Amino acid sequence: MVGRMLLLQIFASDILPVFVVASVGFALARYFDVSVATLSRVIFNALAPCLVFVLLVTSTIAAADAGRMVLFCVTMTAAVGLLAWLVSAPLRLDRPTRMAFLLVVMFSNGGNYGLPVTLFAFGREALAFATIYFVTGAILTYTVGVFLAASGRRSVRHALRGVLKVPTIYAVVAAMAVRALGVTVPDMVLRPVQLLSEAAVPMMMLVLGMQLERAARPAQPVAVGAAVAVSLLAGPALAFVLADAGDFSAPARQAAILQCSMPAAVATTILALEFDTAPDFVTSVVTASTLLSPLTLTWIIRTLQQG
Repeated sequence: MVGRMLLLQIFASDILPVFVVASVGFALARYFDVSVATLSRVIFNALAPCLVFVLLVTSTIAAADAGRMVLFCVTMTAAVGLLAWLVSAPLRLDRPTRMAFLLVVMFSNGGNYGLPVTLFAFGREALAFATIYFVTGAILTYTVGVFLAASGRRSVRHALRGVLKVPTIYAVVAAMAVRALGVTVPDMVLRPVQLLSEAAVPMMMLVLGMQLERAARPAQPVAVGAAVAVSLLAGPALAFVLADAGDFSAPARQAAILQCSMPAAVATTILALEFDTAPDFVTSVVTASTLLSPLTLTWIIRTLQQG
């Protein structure tokens, strides 16, 4: 009984608030006919670049600790991508759907879902490490992820051109230049960028709810089920193994594992819509993994809290 009450408390305090905000997006799409495609473009072209720029410019984590988290994120993304490729092979998916399978499994919802849950569950120290993971994941999403999405229906050359058109790439370059040169960004520039960055996470949560409203019975239930299983079960199991092999402090370990345990990223639906890469399949995986995630995340948070 005590264990059940603890799990219920974790769910209510750490996970439920995210779904409350997402429900607003669901209502906007259902009753006010708000366009998810338009909102996705706003996030893709304006809000996400500003968020990544601000997080990189204002980060205070030591370079060595940040480097370990970056390496962990890259390693996890590559490992999950390989696993996704192996799992999808027997399913005999067409090229767009197979690229969508890789896209939706490799990138977890570390921003609009992962950051608030990490803050609620483990506090600001863990949140700082989760931010590094999220920024690294965002860079990978808007480079590798864009390449995968674009290559679903385009040649490699066109896919690479698609990567070069992503605003977030230039936000990363600008932020790294600011840090390397040690310059101070003028308030007249930084303040509007911060305002836009602060809108990114809640807007992504609204998109999450709007995507849930669009969900329908999946056309490929076996493939959707396989993608969800990799995202919510195989990915977290692999994260525990890799994190325990690394030299992480307790907050860093908590943040790393929790970020890897998030459901499929809302950003993948944005990319799938932008490049027309099996968007219905991606939406089905995001929806199913998001709705099922409280069952796995509640247990994972409890495990991490117990050490």
